[in-house]
Amino acid sequence: MKHLAYNLLLLCLALAATSCGGDKQEQASDKPAEPQRKALYKGDYNNDSTFIVISKKDLLLTVYAPVAGDTVPVANFPVCLSKNKGQKQGGGDMKTPESEPGKPFKIIQIQDASTWCHDFKDGRGEILAYGAWFLRLETPFNGIGIHGSTNNEKSVPGRASEGCIRLRDADIITLKEKYARIDMPVIIKPEGQGLYPYEIAK
Repeated sequence: MKHLAYNLLLLCLALAATSCGGDKQEQASDKPAEPQRKALYKGDYNNDSTFIVISKKDLLLTVYAPVAGDTVPVANFPVCLSKNKGQKQGGGDMKTPESEPGKPFKIIQIQDASTWCHDFKDGRGEILAYGAWFLRLETPFNGIGIHGSTNNEKSVPGRASEGCIRLRDADIITLKEKYARIDMPVIIKPEGQGLYPYEIAK
C-alpha cells in the first residue's frame, strides 16, 4: 500500500512538472515580437536636417533624416559605450550621458584626433586611442564625444569606454565626411529604451 501511494505521488509530481513546463512554453510563445527597425533609406535627403540617435540598448548609432513627411535612417554604425550602465552623474563614473526627452545634445566641435593618445591604465601606457576625428558634444559633462577606437577596435560593439561613444576607425571617418556637422543634434537614449515610433518599420 505504501509503495502504491509513493508511486502515485511520483506520478503527480511528474504531471505537475510537465504541466508547468508546458505553461512556460506557452507564455514564451505569447511574448510579443520586438518591433522591426526601418531599412536604410537610399534616396536623396537634406543633410542640414539630419540628426543622430544613439541606442544604449542596441549599441548602435543611427543617422536620421526627414524625407517627405517621414523620418528615415540613412546610415548606422555599431558603437562601444561606457563600462558602467545608467545616466552619467559626474566625471570618472564611467557612464555615457543620456539626453533628456526633447533636449538632444549637439556637436560643438569637429577635431582632428589622429595624434591624440590616452593611458587606459591597462599597462599599455600612452597610446593612440581616438581615430581620425573627435566630434565633441555639448553635454553637462566635459570631454564627451564621438570618436574612433584606435588600438581598441575589438571593443566595438560593446561596453568598455570611459563615457564617450567609440566607433570603428573607418566608421568615424565616414560619419565625419558624409554626415557630421556643427550643431547637429545627438540623442542618446536611456538604458533599455527601445525603438522610438519613427524608428519602427510600418
